[in-house]
Amino acid sequence: MNPNTPILPPANLGILGGGQLGRMFAVAAKTMGYRVTVLDPDPNAPAAEFADRHLCAPFDDQAALDELTKCAAVTTEFENVNADAMRFLAQHTRVSPNGDCVAVAQNRIQEKAWIQKAGLQTAPYQVVCKPEDIGEASTALLPGILKTATLGYDGKGQIRVKTLDELRAAFAELGGVACVLEKMVDLRGEISVIVCRLDSENVQTFAPAENIHENGILAYSIVPARLSADIQQQARQMARRLADELDYVGVLAVEMFVVGDTHELVVNEIAPRPHNSGHHTIDACSANQFQQQVRLMCGLPPADTRLLSACCMANILGDVWGENGEEPNWLPLQNHPAAHLHQYGKKTARKGRKMGHFTVLAADSDAAFESAKMLHGSL
Repeated sequence: MNPNTPILPPANLGILGGGQLGRMFAVAAKTMGYRVTVLDPDPNAPAAEFADRHLCAPFDDQAALDELTKCAAVTTEFENVNADAMRFLAQHTRVSPNGDCVAVAQNRIQEKAWIQKAGLQTAPYQVVCKPEDIGEASTALLPGILKTATLGYDGKGQIRVKTLDELRAAFAELGGVACVLEKMVDLRGEISVIVCRLDSENVQTFAPAENIHENGILAYSIVPARLSADIQQQARQMARRLADELDYVGVLAVEMFVVGDTHELVVNEIAPRPHNSGHHTIDACSANQFQQQVRLMCGLPPADTRLLSACCMANILGDVWGENGEEPNWLPLQNHPAAHLHQYGKKTARKGRKMGHFTVLAADSDAAFESAKMLHGSL
């Protein structure tokens, strides 16, 4: 197939990963008329319920990867997939995003270098690969946060430090692996922008989401973000600039810090896939981030990203299930005329595990946030 030829239904699309993002991808793809093959080692992978085929095997299983090469196109639902596996697939079928972009997102050191290469600002930082890297120069970055260069998510692999002694202890606690020490900034908020890019001429961005975290895990995303129109436009331009620098194809989430009284934007990290903070797009936008993922991997231009209603997305964690697995009280949420519940089909609830989300629509961002907090408290 010509790499520029659009892939149309009923072609078979593959995805590495069968969690909730893979599940929502499968729903979008099936709705649009495509067939779906999911590779995930979990026999109870949430995406398997909606897929035509579930390859229940490790992500580096060669026989399973050989089967994925038969798909018209392949994508991923998470960044910690083997980038080499994606490079192998790309030798045989269309893959987006490409393995190089995924490798950048896997490593904070590479990630920050690419952000700066795009002319964008990060928080001041230092690479720490060995104990000798910690010295007097590190004091300029204290108080700071020491983060492992790889495999960190939802607040994991991060330790706050105030002194050189604490920094040395934290480095040892994290196993002496490659890390990044980031200076703590005057944080006034956190936002994210979802970029949908086919090429330099076909790029769309969703309205920035204002993100509120609890215990290192995203709790609420408020859209539109409660920032000036100029700041929101700047955030969209920055996210697009980074996607262009990476020559990215697919859906890219760009997380940013809002710093100081002037609300300066600093890029924190990227995710080479749809993002938790973009789930509101299912209910509040003219096209959602998973439909965009399908379109872009098939060589189709991104659809309209227009926000149709102010809204707030709230994550539902396993914390709200009873000790013996009793279901939360869904009635207030289901009775609310502007709330939309999405469950992920996970068999076991546990603390901190994302089991679902809901999005509530409202006249403005403040009203949406207040309704979301009220409904979350009723679970």
